[in-house]
Amino acid sequence: MIRNVQKLLKKKRKKQQKNIVQIPKPQDTLQEKEIIVHPVLEDNIKFIYEAFCNTDDLKVRDVTFDDRKGKLIYLETMADTKEIQQSILIPLSEAEETRNVREIITSPELKITNNLNEAVSALLMGNCALFFVDGTDFFLFNTIQVNARTPEEPENEKVVRGSHEGFVENLNINLNLIRERVKNPQLMIKYFKLGKETNSNVAIVYINGLANPSVVEEVKKRIESISTGMVFSPGYIEEFIEDHPFSPFQQILFTERPDRAEAHLMEGRVVVMSEGSADASIVPVTFFSFFQTPDDYNIRFYAGSIFRLIRLFSFWGALTLPAIYIAVVGFHFEIIPYDLITLVKSSIENIPFPPFFEALFMAITIELIREAGIRLPSPIGQTIGIVGGLIIGDAVVNAGLVSNMMIIVIALTAIMSFGIPSYEMGNTVRILSLPIMIAAATLGFVGIVFVLMIIIIHMCKLDSFGTPYIAPLSPLHGKDLKDAIVRFPVWSLDHRSKYALAQKQVRQRASREWGKNDR
Repeated sequence: MIRNVQKLLKKKRKKQQKNIVQIPKPQDTLQEKEIIVHPVLEDNIKFIYEAFCNTDDLKVRDVTFDDRKGKLIYLETMADTKEIQQSILIPLSEAEETRNVREIITSPELKITNNLNEAVSALLMGNCALFFVDGTDFFLFNTIQVNARTPEEPENEKVVRGSHEGFVENLNINLNLIRERVKNPQLMIKYFKLGKETNSNVAIVYINGLANPSVVEEVKKRIESISTGMVFSPGYIEEFIEDHPFSPFQQILFTERPDRAEAHLMEGRVVVMSEGSADASIVPVTFFSFFQTPDDYNIRFYAGSIFRLIRLFSFWGALTLPAIYIAVVGFHFEIIPYDLITLVKSSIENIPFPPFFEALFMAITIELIREAGIRLPSPIGQTIGIVGGLIIGDAVVNAGLVSNMMIIVIALTAIMSFGIPSYEMGNTVRILSLPIMIAAATLGFVGIVFVLMIIIIHMCKLDSFGTPYIAPLSPLHGKDLKDAIVRFPVWSLDHRSKYALAQKQVRQRASREWGKNDR
């Protein structure tokens, strides 16, 4: 009896599935089918209205030209209405002689097509479409509304000398900033549409003949494979195209500076940019790329090398300093100099918590203050950062919850983490410092060395689009060391980095020959 009931239920389900109407997805339909313009004007307008689900911001304007009635259709939230009035409606109304539309409307981006799906895509970009009665095709005009801020210096990448321009959220402006700097006909820009629902514009930029074709094709392949419904920011693209998504280390370099993007383009790398974001993504990169700044090349190479070494020291210092303090206090008290033993002992003897919990509490407090400073308005955020840090630090010491030494250690750690020029690499330090502190609280120096070995081995296994992550140290390449850990004079950097995978390795030849003649 039960089996018979189950069979009947299965039959009913099959009938229901057959009766279900399969509604095609609008996005798939737009991409796959080509719908030719209909001779009846109202049918074309009806199709566009249905494609936009009768949205209220879709506007239709009646137009008469050469005794022919027409319709001008556009999205008022995307198109520039003043541009439509001045460049299209007024010229059409003032045209006295019977002429072609192309002669009256002198738009540099006028397009004639007969594909209605192309009209839908163009309207989404901010263009407007002009239909006429009994027309076999229609016109598309560029009337995109531009709402962009001026290119200002990025807050996170300020420099003392050099350019103070920064990318903005408009992709065309960003590409213009790069074109102005790299006036080279070999500069290639390839566009992509990402996001099935959002249709976000993405561009890859590279120099043809300099960038490695295999790297360019790999970037294209990975971008084209993205099939998500929304591309919200470069962080989305990064997670789709990076080689090791579960690694805590950043494998794609982000920058908001056109001069920095220009420098990497001239090294043979590829830049990925997206509409709505001021970040440019650069591939392939190495670990040392995150510690280089434009200021390194705007000052004397002695100072540039020292500052770069300080940044590298800040990375490893912020990673290990709390753990070293925990290990010394908990396991290796004997290595403290005799003159400091009394000071350290008096600082920690009345603290009820182990050093690990002290460090964890203060690290969380620092992160909370930092997050609060970012979210609040600038004047209030700075006040919270300074006053909050002083008040909380003084209060926890007076309460006997945290030692003076721990306050000093955590403050130095925070300062070193802020000295790392890459925000993403700073986040990596904060993530990895916790397991190192746990290892130090468990095994002392042995635990620190063990976790550091795991981290370094992991870094050796990483790569970015075929480039070893810690090159030129592993594999070792002597010439690339001249612009990795330190910076040699610019005139001595004759070759591009081997691991940028550029087609042309030679950058310059004998730039200071004049000096030999003067000797």
